[in-house]
Amino acid sequence: MSILKQLEQLEKSNMYPFHMPGHKRQMQGRYPYGIDITEIDGFDDLHDATGILKAAQEKAAKLYESRECFYLVNGSTCGILAAISAAVPLGGKILVARNCHKAVYHAMQLRQARAVYLYPEVDEYGINGAVTIGSVEVAVEAAAEAGDGFDACVITSPTYEGIVSDIPRIAQLLHESGIPLIVDAAHGAHFGMHPYFPETPTKLGADVVIMSIHKTLGAPTQTALLHRCTDRISSEQLSLYLDIYETSSPSYVLMAAMEVALEHAKTADWDAYAKRLQNFYMQAARCSITILQMDDPSKIIICGRNLAERLRKDYEIEVEMESYAYVILMTSVFDTDEGFARLIAALQEMKAEECLLPVHREATSHIQEYPIAQAIEMPSQYAELFAAAGLISAEYIYLYPPGIPVFIPGERIEEQDLTELKSCMDAGLAIKGLAHPGKIKVVKDEKWENYIV
Repeated sequence: MSILKQLEQLEKSNMYPFHMPGHKRQMQGRYPYGIDITEIDGFDDLHDATGILKAAQEKAAKLYESRECFYLVNGSTCGILAAISAAVPLGGKILVARNCHKAVYHAMQLRQARAVYLYPEVDEYGINGAVTIGSVEVAVEAAAEAGDGFDACVITSPTYEGIVSDIPRIAQLLHESGIPLIVDAAHGAHFGMHPYFPETPTKLGADVVIMSIHKTLGAPTQTALLHRCTDRISSEQLSLYLDIYETSSPSYVLMAAMEVALEHAKTADWDAYAKRLQNFYMQAARCSITILQMDDPSKIIICGRNLAERLRKDYEIEVEMESYAYVILMTSVFDTDEGFARLIAALQEMKAEECLLPVHREATSHIQEYPIAQAIEMPSQYAELFAAAGLISAEYIYLYPPGIPVFIPGERIEEQDLTELKSCMDAGLAIKGLAHPGKIKVVKDEKWENYIV
């Protein structure tokens, strides 16, 4: 079956989308071919915007109260790559939350950066918590004592599961040491639109904020914004690296849809959406299955095993992501009363014993033996995956979604991570990055010499 035919089949089905994109296939518009153009006269140029695209980006900056906004048609990924490249010199040093998206590590690889990691606490379901102000303070003080400060700090807030870190306090602490804060807010484009949701980090002291407007607003997939909120990272450097990482042929269909989506966000019925969520959580509290309400209430976390398949097959509900202990359902202002009613009806029928019993899991402190860029270039060899504890990874291994690496090049492989990875594989979750099933590429150094296959 062709891609188009399969998409048309899905469109005609009764499957309800509790997943991104945020428009939930409700935004109606023209078939794209009639308005798909290139940079012809009168239509501006995204990489040197002086006309309609400049005006559109200025409107986006005004909406989020940032100093400058850049349209991204390569998703938040290109914004993350550009922001880190603009802030961190070649061979520089960066403070990074270890639960960041793979794009952060790719940027570190490109900049040959050295990393120090912040490790959020992990709850009994395996969900990463917030980055604490205490962990940031310890890292900054240790770097200062060593005379080797950070060029930037990168954290994810909100996380995929909807956990929010204390951006104002973290930003203030970092700024006292002259360190800019880059916030991956890919899942937070709806923040600040209504008091029921957290405030947008563009107003809380972050220096650069990247957000995917396709995830929670009405824009098409791969559309995002990069906000420059202060002068700590220069506009010129951001523009330079966006010119490198973003396509030279940006889609006018996507850019027009971005403008429409942001205009819709100004007038959308956020009150009604907030009430739908409040009513959902009130009814869900009477269900026997465990449902978590996160800092971002738009993310619904249902705890249990095999939930995604059952919701899909028995109730025609498609979830965003399945872990071995929970599923994530993404909601937006486009979700309907019928969709929430269907979800509540499903949860009322599910039994508590179907939930996976929580197991406590400590956050693993990873040892970075080599910078990513160096590890990738070193001699390597394939080892048996589940016998590789103590060796050094030479490739990225991650769950997708959300794209947070379990192993990164240059990092020592820990037994606990292998155990967690096996649990995910046994649960049928998608593991990405393994070029050869059952094997992992490792750095061939002195540790390898003592390795017994």
